[in-house]
Amino acid sequence: MCAHNPPCPPADASDREAARTVAHNWAQGWSLLCNKVLLFEDTGELLPNGTIIAPHRPVGGRRART
Repeated sequence: MCAHNPPCPPADASDREAARTVAHNWAQGWSLLCNKVLLFEDTGELLPNGTIIAPHRPVGGRRART
């Protein structure tokens, strides 16, 4: 686990994306988080146990009027 204080959320937590970024490759579109989750720019994730989390970017919707 990480040495940050407070510690980063574990990979199986619902807030796992809040972990600190330890490496990234903007050209390839991924970031490695402190909890060993690979986070992709399309919001997909690969967990350390091999579980794939499908992209969960909001799709469509109405624009707010100003």
